[in-house]
Formats: sequence, structure tokens, C-alpha cells
Amino acid sequence: MRTVAIVSEHASPLGVVGGVDAGGQNIYVANVARELARWGLRVDVFTRSDDASLDPVVEWMPGLRVVHVRAGPQAQLPKERLLAHMPAFSAAMHAFVREQKLRYDVVHANFFMSGWVGLRFARAFRTALVTTFHALGRVRRLHQGAADGFSDARFDIEEQLVRESHRIVAECPQDLRDMVEHYGADPSRIDIVPCGFDPRELQPIDRLAARAQLHWSPDEFTVLQLGRMVPRKGVDNVIRSIAVLKNRFGRHARLVIAGGNSSDPATNRTPELERLVRIAHDEGVADRVEFIGRCDRDRLSTVYSAADVFVTTPWYEPFGITPVEAMACARPVVGSAVGGIQDTVVDGRTGFLVPPNDPVALAERLAQLGARPELRERMGRAGLARARKLFTWERVARELLDVYRSAALYASAPRRATPGRTATTQPTVASLPMRAAMRMSETAMGSNDAAAVGWK
Repeated sequence: MRTVAIVSEHASPLGVVGGVDAGGQNIYVANVARELARWGLRVDVFTRSDDASLDPVVEWMPGLRVVHVRAGPQAQLPKERLLAHMPAFSAAMHAFVREQKLRYDVVHANFFMSGWVGLRFARAFRTALVTTFHALGRVRRLHQGAADGFSDARFDIEEQLVRESHRIVAECPQDLRDMVEHYGADPSRIDIVPCGFDPRELQPIDRLAARAQLHWSPDEFTVLQLGRMVPRKGVDNVIRSIAVLKNRFGRHARLVIAGGNSSDPATNRTPELERLVRIAHDEGVADRVEFIGRCDRDRLSTVYSAADVFVTTPWYEPFGITPVEAMACARPVVGSAVGGIQDTVVDGRTGFLVPPNDPVALAERLAQLGARPELRERMGRAGLARARKLFTWERVARELLDVYRSAALYASAPRRATPGRTATTQPTVASLPMRAAMRMSETAMGSNDAAAVGWK
């Protein structure tokens, strides 16, 4: 295993994390790529160019390049609008590889649109395909309903990837169960590899020293919520729990909310943040809730360490990197018993698990932690030990290398049938799923734009 192509169409490893479409996948791709390069592999990350000023190829570190692929307007677009540009992404990636006479042992696709591109690439260049979905369309639709901006074409593409990827990476046991239940996946071809953290980036800092750096009160019981500001993250649930904590349990807490498109709270105004501010006012806790904007990576250890407890209560969560990061800074975590959180957080040992959308249950656990500093300390130490043992990016990359080798062996087996197909079938990779998406998107974009990306 010498060369790896990583495809991440909307989540660049160079992107600033914290915006609506910039979060866990950006962190995952960046750290996996770096660890593989540190081990001597040659890694190219292909991501869509969303800014005309970006260099086409960025030599990020020895052995690691980021290739900015021209596909659609060189501007930031919601990921829900990117499917229409995947044919152009695929064509540009193929041209780049042929021009440079490159050969990859494996292509690792991240997200379903990257998977569509990766499947075409694997067929054209006889390369093994590994897919990490990061989120599944049918699960998203169950939780978001009409608010889900992706078309049903996503389901067809994901089904095809489940059938035809040489190996699939699930980020937690729930992810694997969802693939089997909603897509009929063969569990024998799925490997569970979690997300992680970098001990060089995240480590505990003395709580009072961290608070002094941030100019926080040294004594106030402080709850931290950090992540993307989108409805499914359940930040409104955390705000309401602070009101319940005060009104029902007679305890006061300060809630610090970190996230958004800007690190300047004064300019960090989005519809979701405005909604959360209104909820804080309506619940009578506006004076107890502080929005500090996006937290850049170089401040993460300080912000996590300054809090007494970290809280994350999404409706659903494919994995959830922030609980692992908080544990890496020796903070107890109270999280929803959903997705990967129910496996990273050990209930009663490294924190507590609570139902999503249940501010009373959350407030009850916060009251318990607020009253018992020794419990917070004990859970924080246990979380740190668990994070360092199981969730470092070095370990993640080592496990992914084993997945890559398995995929490469499968792909190179002579006359091996593609999973879900007979040995005599010659599948057309750019088949029904993308054609369906094209028909849908052509109506939305207009025929001129459709012709520009080569649909006609």
C-alpha cells in the first residue's frame, strides 16, 4: 500500500471548521490524510474548488497534496446543491490523474457524492474503492423529514455504493446497523473504524489557567456546547435545560455556545443562531447564555478545559467528534444516546447519556454534576484514558490501512464478481442514480447550466 486518493467533494481538509457545511468530515479527512502521509504513503486529497484564488494543487506536507477540482462555480455552495456538479468533478479528476500519470492503490470516498465519483474512478483506473458515508440519506430523512434538502437520488447512489464498494467503513456500531437495516448491506464487508483526536492538538489544561486565558469566572459552574450551528445538533435543547436547571433544580449554570461561521460573535449572525438567541430570551436565561462564535482549532484545548462539563444532544449523530475531543481534554460529557455518542461516552463512567430532545433529563444530570466536583474530576480522568486508548488519529489511520489492504486484495482477485452482481455483468457506473439526479437538477439549474457540465 503506497498511494491513496481521498475524495471529499464538499469537505476540504484545508477548510475552516465550524460553518454549516464544515465540521467532522473536514477534521476526519485532514487527520487521516496527515497520518497516512506521516507513515510514508503518498496521499492526494481531491476536493471541490470553492474559491478562484485557491491554488490548483497545494503541497500541504511531504507526501500529501490537496487537489482543488474545478466543478461548478468557484464559490461556496450548500452541499445539497453539489450533486449536479459531480460529473464535472469526475471528469476533471480523471484528467488530472491521466495528465500526471498517477496510479493509486485505493480510492477512499467520503460522503455519498464522493462515493459516486470514487466508483467511476475505481472502474476507470482499476483501483480498489473504500467508502465512508459519514451520514446516510435514509437516516437523515427519518430525522429531518421535509427539511432534508437532498433528493431521493441520494438513496439510489448509496444503495449502489453499498453493493459495489470493495470495503465500507462504519464509524460506529449504530452506523453499521443502519446500513444493514436501511440498505441491506452485507455486514461482512463493513469495518468499524471510529473517528479520533490528535494528542498533539488536544490535551488537558488546568481549568483555572484556561479560564484566566479566556477571562471566564473562576468559580461559576460552566457548561460548554461546541459544534456546528444547525437544528439537528439540538443546541436549543441545551438552552432549555439551563432554564429547567434553574427553575426545577434551583441551580444556576453558565452556558457557553461555540460555533458558527465567524470567530467574531458580533458578525456571527445566521438564522439558526438568531433562533437560538430568541429561545434563550423566551426561556428567561439570556443572561446565562453566551455565544462566543466559531472556536478555531488552536483554542480548542483551552475552551474545552475551561468548562466544567461538555454537552452535546443532537437528534441523531453518525459519529460525533466533539465528545471525543472533550474527553481528550479530561472533561465529562453529557450526550444524547444516539449514533456514535452512545459508544464513545460510557454512561456513568466518562459522563452520562440522555435521551435527545429531553431538557429535563439533561438538567437532572447537570444538577448532579454541578453539585459534585469530585464526580466531574473522576469522569474527566476516565474519559481522558478512554480517548487516548481508543480514539487517536494514529490508531484510526492504522486501522484504515488494514481496510485499504483488504479492499485492494479483493479488487485484484481474478474474475471476482462485483458484490451484488454476477461475474458476467459489466456495470455502467454512471447509471440510473446520477441520471435521475441530473433530471432533477436540470429543472432547478436551467438547461444552459446543465449543458455546461456535459449532461446533454
